[in-house]
Amino acid sequence: MIKRTQNKVAESRIALPVTTVYALGIWLIAGLIPQGWWIPFVFTAGAAYVMVELNNRNALIRIYSRMVSCSFLVLSCACSFLFPSVQAALGLFCFVTFLFLFFHTYQDKGAPGGTFYAFLMMGLASMVHVHVLYLIPLYWLFMLFKIQSFSWRTFSASIFGLILPYWFIVPYYLWKGDFISVLDHFEQLGWVTFPFDYSVLTMNQLLFYALLVCMTIIGSIHFFRTRYKDKIRTRMMFDCFAFTSWICLVLLALQPQHDTLLLPILIACISPLIAHFLALTYTRWTNIAFFIIIGATLALTVFNLWNPSLHF
Repeated sequence: MIKRTQNKVAESRIALPVTTVYALGIWLIAGLIPQGWWIPFVFTAGAAYVMVELNNRNALIRIYSRMVSCSFLVLSCACSFLFPSVQAALGLFCFVTFLFLFFHTYQDKGAPGGTFYAFLMMGLASMVHVHVLYLIPLYWLFMLFKIQSFSWRTFSASIFGLILPYWFIVPYYLWKGDFISVLDHFEQLGWVTFPFDYSVLTMNQLLFYALLVCMTIIGSIHFFRTRYKDKIRTRMMFDCFAFTSWICLVLLALQPQHDTLLLPILIACISPLIAHFLALTYTRWTNIAFFIIIGATLALTVFNLWNPSLHF
């Protein structure tokens, strides 16, 4: 087996430190200090740390590789137009933490505690992005068929986790007599824009969406062709990543106004898929694909830094 450039990078022990410095540099160039984006920066840094732990605890790549965390950082930097958004950063942190806790309950039907804390993160995310609740039935199905942790105890725990944040915030609004804010929050679940309004997206967002589509196709095809080489637990987790990615891509295509919610979720789910491809392929063509993917991502990062909100 010939180790090409992509394999040397994927297996390098300095890949993550170098990528971390790169990510910090991108944030500084984008305006972290003068713009005061400290809260989004802290949430994004926290999400990156959880991704490192997610990879370490679950051995997502069957060789030593930090490509999951590196891919996450590079993709996060490619969408610098989301840097100012506290909502996007909070949603990213909550979803990544949810995945970490959710996968920890693998084949444990007696884990109401872990399930509760996992869905608590989704409940917190829903307070700023109520449409994240669309994904809850999907993850109940994952609990049943993929993670195999579904029982009446874990199902009940997931519901209690989801509604716990509202036990605190809803009484506050009711005490103030502000019933409208509570109703408006949940009414958003039924708001559907038709015909689909792509004018809400900038060229930057559309280009980043196109990049994510390409990475999802590459990562999904590679994984489903080679999944037999991975452990069953790893297969189940990557199934969750792949199905979530495709569903979010479809949702973004149908309702593009939810980009602040869906793009961070896509980054979290696509990072392991593309990392699996980059770390575990060894042909000349995949090595060329490695350079194309890196080049396209870096080019888009530069484009978004210099043209943060370019409209058609």
